[in-house]
Amino acid sequence: MGHCCSKGAGQAAAADTSPSAPPKGEAPSRGASANNNGQRPSSSAPTKPASPAAKVTKPAAPLGTVLGRPMEDVRAAYSVGKELGRGQFGVTHLCTHKATGEKLACKTIAKRKLASKEDVEDVRREVQIMHHLSGQPNVVDLRGAYEDKHNVHLVMELCAGGELFDRIIAKGQYTERAAASLLRTIVEIVHTCHSMGVMHRDIKPENFLLLSKAEDAPLKATDFGLSVFFKEGEVFRDIVGSAYYIAPEVLKRKYGPEADIWSVGVMLYIFLAGVPPFWAENENGIFTAILRGQIDLASDPWPNISSGAKDLVKKMLNINPKERLTAFQVLNHPWIKEDGDAPDTPLDNVVLNRLKQFRAMNQFKKAALRIIAGCLSEEEITGLKEMFKNIDKDNSGTITLEELKNGLAKQGTKLSDTEIQQLMEAADADGNGLIDYDEFVTATVHMNKLDREEHLYTAFQYFDKDNSGYITKEELEQALKEQGLYDAEEIKEVILDADSDNDGRIDYSEFVAMMRKGTAGAEPMNNKKRRDLVL
Repeated sequence: MGHCCSKGAGQAAAADTSPSAPPKGEAPSRGASANNNGQRPSSSAPTKPASPAAKVTKPAAPLGTVLGRPMEDVRAAYSVGKELGRGQFGVTHLCTHKATGEKLACKTIAKRKLASKEDVEDVRREVQIMHHLSGQPNVVDLRGAYEDKHNVHLVMELCAGGELFDRIIAKGQYTERAAASLLRTIVEIVHTCHSMGVMHRDIKPENFLLLSKAEDAPLKATDFGLSVFFKEGEVFRDIVGSAYYIAPEVLKRKYGPEADIWSVGVMLYIFLAGVPPFWAENENGIFTAILRGQIDLASDPWPNISSGAKDLVKKMLNINPKERLTAFQVLNHPWIKEDGDAPDTPLDNVVLNRLKQFRAMNQFKKAALRIIAGCLSEEEITGLKEMFKNIDKDNSGTITLEELKNGLAKQGTKLSDTEIQQLMEAADADGNGLIDYDEFVTATVHMNKLDREEHLYTAFQYFDKDNSGYITKEELEQALKEQGLYDAEEIKEVILDADSDNDGRIDYSEFVAMMRKGTAGAEPMNNKKRRDLVL
């Protein structure tokens, strides 16, 4: 369980990881400068030349606490460059292999963010799974994993072609056949993972990147931070993933690899309609809609979409995982096959416009959340952890609504009954009336981020470059360029969506409403173990 990277995380990631001299008062490492008696040799004492038979051995590096192998400095082989992205546990930088000049990506996970054994195990498993899948044509290749005193570094292929949505939108015209081709590649990746005993557990468009900007660049699956090895019949119970894409059985805490197919089915629906099949004003509402499982295949643009596409959507989004198609069955569906039934006529422009809006608001929120994340200090997070321990009087690892109310009241926390109820609902995704430790910290961090006025105002001021009280099109362009999220086509969509009084600019109240609203273009943020909220 982690939280969004604060400024401290970026500092930790960028800190020099080269070996340093032992602090004052510490003995040198064994074999480095001590003689056989453990005493330092006198600088004036004569030294005998080493005999040819005597080998000078380098002292073994200490074992890393995460990867369990000798620690090493990633910067010995790679030079680390600009930041590419940011998540709850760490930062991804551009890096260059010194010997070959090859450009790669280095994902740096700050060890101080790994607060539990489960966190450590997640990182260890991510490395194991990436090694296991390396060499598969549509899976990002792991080149090496390194651990030093402060961080774990995963060096992998650089996917410089951007996200899947970028490519769809850039083409300007979009057909069912193009959607079928995309989906075929994604399902082939899922089929490969499942056949190799891996469940991804966080399938969503953002986790599929293009290797380069070339027209025929391969699609690559990334981010295996929530993935697990599985055996046939094994049941998983932890709620992971991203809200729009979570399968109903995951929310019920009883699931297997079929959950990945549901997530791909949600992606197919978005490819064809431009909006997710299940969404609401808040995350709890999204979960309720998912559990209900009712799919709208009647509203625009569905009357113009082929019966084959609708048939596949229904079979992938079957609420009963036992009746849902497997990856192999999806690949054999007539609509998805190469030269299959998917028509080659362009989809309605409304679909492309919706996709633009869906992605545009994501980008704006990502930029804003990146600023807000910088407002959260380690002290705040530590306080939340201590708060949970104090409320959980019987050390059961869970707290009820009553315990939450009593505990917060005793600590003098100024939250209204409504806010406490919201906190409970946000965290208690399965509705069992209990919040565990991870859920509590995640949900409370979310409230800190979006319900604290000073954090929202700090983010607003970042965009409002001239302090006029409004965010203009030009200011939004400048801010998104600074964050590396700029796309000229999307600026208009963002302003249109957020500008409720239609004056062509966004004032503070409109900004707050946008940040707090769970629109189709926003990625809801409360979820156990989700680690990619601020990219």
